[in-house]
Amino acid sequence: MRKEPSAGRRSLLAAIAALAIASLAIGARSDASDHRYKDGEVVPLYANKVGPFHNPSETYRFFDLPFCSPDNVKDKPEALGEVLNGDRLVSAPYKLNFKEEHDSKVLCSKKLSKEEVARFRAAVKKDYYFQMYYDDLPIWGFIGKVDKEGKGDPSEYKYFLYKHIQFDILYNKDRVIEISARMDPHSVVDLTEDKDVDVEFMYTVKWKETETPFEKRMDKYSHSSSLPHHLEIHWFSIINSCVTVLLLTGFLATILMRVLKNDFVKYAQDEEAADDQEETGWKYIHGDVFRYPKHKSLFAAALGSGTQLFTLTVFIFMLALVGVFYPYNRGALFTALVVIYALTSGIAGYTATSFYCQLEGPNWVRNLLLTGCLFCGPLFLTFCFLNTVAIAYNSTAALPFGTIVVIFLIWTLVTAPLLVLGGIAGKNSKAEFQAPCRTTKYPREIPPLPWYRSTVPQMAMAGFLPFSAIYIELYYIFASVWGHRIYTIYSILFIVFIILLIVTAFITVALTYFQLAAEDHEWWWRSFLCGGSTGLFIYGYCLYYYYARSDMSGFMQTSFFFGYMACICYGFFLMLGMVGFRASLLFVRHIYKSIKCE
Repeated sequence: MRKEPSAGRRSLLAAIAALAIASLAIGARSDASDHRYKDGEVVPLYANKVGPFHNPSETYRFFDLPFCSPDNVKDKPEALGEVLNGDRLVSAPYKLNFKEEHDSKVLCSKKLSKEEVARFRAAVKKDYYFQMYYDDLPIWGFIGKVDKEGKGDPSEYKYFLYKHIQFDILYNKDRVIEISARMDPHSVVDLTEDKDVDVEFMYTVKWKETETPFEKRMDKYSHSSSLPHHLEIHWFSIINSCVTVLLLTGFLATILMRVLKNDFVKYAQDEEAADDQEETGWKYIHGDVFRYPKHKSLFAAALGSGTQLFTLTVFIFMLALVGVFYPYNRGALFTALVVIYALTSGIAGYTATSFYCQLEGPNWVRNLLLTGCLFCGPLFLTFCFLNTVAIAYNSTAALPFGTIVVIFLIWTLVTAPLLVLGGIAGKNSKAEFQAPCRTTKYPREIPPLPWYRSTVPQMAMAGFLPFSAIYIELYYIFASVWGHRIYTIYSILFIVFIILLIVTAFITVALTYFQLAAEDHEWWWRSFLCGGSTGLFIYGYCLYYYYARSDMSGFMQTSFFFGYMACICYGFFLMLGMVGFRASLLFVRHIYKSIKCE
């Protein structure tokens, strides 16, 4: 028996505890600024971005459209997560001082040129919305409307720009509680024709007192995803998943326990009977089942990356469940993802190198480099392409050079050193691979198997059940990430995640058993691929969502959707592949410990 590498693991656990505190501190931006205002005091109002309503990634700076701009436009300093989120806050032209009302106050008078009219018309045609923040509360609104009534031909449509906006603000004593923006449908300017247009932009401000306490002012947004009819669907999803899990686990446990019990009895009788009787089934390949897999460096790297992504997911759930990612906490999720991924790279290095050394790999340094590039490499290439597209579109989704430098420094000064330290700790752990049976010198030949026992059909079977347990919840997540729906029911999402892990582990174990029973001993890669195949199903769902459930369009939005979803699904593939392999390894060790191996 080998000793556990306790010192290396203790240092890694200490690092994980530190990253939890760090990410909590970074992610948990306090709700707004908690400002108290005197009558007539200036309350900060920032214009953020504009963009097509159905293309959430395609956003532009507010003043890219020829609105009235203040004399000196000031950029608000932003955190890393806000920049990654595409937020570019600048001072807005409206003056919404505390408890000061205005009625149809003229903001500015402009003469729009033909080019400016064309730009506004193109924006109205694409359902452009604007977003602002008032005392850190979000304001949304559309910039215009299309009149299609009684007109069959799109060339007959009329396009109108809203020129009057009304702000309704609720306050409690000396604090701002809620704000909404309403566009006056009767105060519009016609943009249908290419000609110069005179526009007088106006705004109205109304203040009203409310009893809602300041601490509950964000509840309006978080409760929108907890409405009864939404919760019914979520709980239906949970019940559906639980029934799937119970049926699957019950069915497989009954079969496996009965089959294994019969196997154990049969093998025990075989040992007591003639020794020269030929063995069959999974005992027959006991000398090959722990033969190390091909491409062991890539296998260990995939296992290390999957373990890191699993740890990242668990920490993100922990932060979500303690309330860090409340609605409109700008960039908190992106900040947490970057910080936690950087700080968990030591786990990837330790897991990959430790396992690689257990498999008697000769070059642990190359394995460590492969681990560092396995997930980051495709992500970096995808980012380079999509950032180039965003720059070509002049979109706020394009990261500024300074932000790219910051991310590079985080990778260079935090991720890479921790990866190396984890790798050194894994190499020095001197762990030995625990195999209950001795491996023979020469591998046995695998008998011919029917087509449905090959890798691809087995992956299809393995991925379908876990995917069926999560697909209802997937719609809400997609509608939140690639739309404007707010998602805050993290407890339900966490339950679904646990169910996903259980189903993945169980179905992979079952398929591994059937593979071994067919005397196919190459189960290492198969168990990883079968576990991770759910990621491929999720990417298949991306195609369905894009064409059937969303109105996304345009090259930029399509590129962002399929590019970043490919990276996310690849991450799921690595993470669930690791779960599938770990479950199968435990199972295989257990059944071969239970029989007498010569």
